[in-house]
Amino acid sequence: MTTPDPHPHTLHLAQRPEADELLGRSPLARLVGMLLDQQVPMEWAFTGPYTIARRMGGDDLDAREIAARDPEEFAALLATKPAVHRYPGSMARRVQQLCQYLVDHYDGDAGALWRDVDDGRELLRRLNALPGFGKQKAQIFLALLGKQLGVTPTGWREAAGAYGEEGAYRSVADITGPDSLTRVRETKQAAKRAAKS
Repeated sequence: MTTPDPHPHTLHLAQRPEADELLGRSPLARLVGMLLDQQVPMEWAFTGPYTIARRMGGDDLDAREIAARDPEEFAALLATKPAVHRYPGSMARRVQQLCQYLVDHYDGDAGALWRDVDDGRELLRRLNALPGFGKQKAQIFLALLGKQLGVTPTGWREAAGAYGEEGAYRSVADITGPDSLTRVRETKQAAKRAAKS
């Protein structure tokens, strides 16, 4: 069974109260939202865990239950309109792979990834080992843990790279409301323009 956060947090990543409430109390929801955060708007990605939970008939996510679902059934669940992601089939597969990894390595408890870690590099290594998490996604999630969720092992800012910098507005780690969401979007657009020129 998924262990909820003993101290729920207030997050504003989905910009929808019910979806953000789930993200605030469920470590697995946060990981799934981060996994979905590619090629869709951030709010859409972080609303995904709430949508999945509701479609599975509950108000929380369970790694064992998701991992055990029939892959075609789970893909159909994500593809139902409105779809959870632009690519519901491939993302359904990734979500199930992530959940199976958590079952195999952390007894299905997403929060165990960071609960006993006292070194930022070790936490980054653990995040980087997750299916669907490359270095950038792992660093962004590490920055989210440090900046908004009180998970601050020694050297976490350095391990998170530029995403760990205070006041940088580079990623979801810096979103605390509509204004910061706008600033993160502006930073990303500026980076894209700079990359093109």
